[in-house]
Amino acid sequence: MSKEYISRLLAQDTRIDGRTLTEYRKPITIEYGLSKTAEGSALVTIGDTKVMAGITMELGTPYSDSPDKGTLMVNVELLPLSNPEFEPGPPSIQAIELARVIDRGIRESDSIDVKKLCVAVGEKVWTIIIDICPINDAGNLFDAGSLAAMAAIKDATFPAIEDGVLNYKNKTKDKIPLSHTPLSCTVLKIGDKFLVDPVHEEEKAADARLTVATLEDGNLCAMQKGGPEPLTADEINKMVSIAVEKTAELRKLL
Repeated sequence: MSKEYISRLLAQDTRIDGRTLTEYRKPITIEYGLSKTAEGSALVTIGDTKVMAGITMELGTPYSDSPDKGTLMVNVELLPLSNPEFEPGPPSIQAIELARVIDRGIRESDSIDVKKLCVAVGEKVWTIIIDICPINDAGNLFDAGSLAAMAAIKDATFPAIEDGVLNYKNKTKDKIPLSHTPLSCTVLKIGDKFLVDPVHEEEKAADARLTVATLEDGNLCAMQKGGPEPLTADEINKMVSIAVEKTAELRKLL
């Protein structure tokens, strides 16, 4: 499908699947606790896009410059099963970018109190690992991955520490210390139009992309720009305004 055709539709404020420019695909659903081996998990569906996120927790030694703080890691695996364009092997540039954008939205929001992840200062802290894996990639993995990560964090509970050893079969009722729910919305620019929740054809036609992570009060905690074309200050402001509005809608689903 050509960019020219997509642009002609956008000029009429419609899209290839009939949606308005700022309308997400339906259904948008969140299923919790699907993995029995993870400390928390969630499956997010946005239209035909399905993304799974799982939380695992480990005890380890803190970094020397932050002896009283736990750590957070985000990993993304893009399997050919979800999109034939993905290739097996080491993480691709796309997987690395996706992981970093989701990680930054959570980390820069300070929504997880990493000091509460400390078990013994300078000796032992919790490491929270978020593994994200698309089950079906039909576009907009940034937003689906962000939503799945936060849902899995909310679902997670800590395993018990028995005689200094983790017992993963014995889960406590303790939740991850979460003060906010940062979420991301990705806004695409094609020509002079801005749209959300892009499908593959729209992603390939994009001039620019801006992923914006916000908090409940609308404050920004992270942004990531992509695409070949630059953005003006006015365009960025408009894209941010759209993102703030749409993340508020997505957050209600949590």
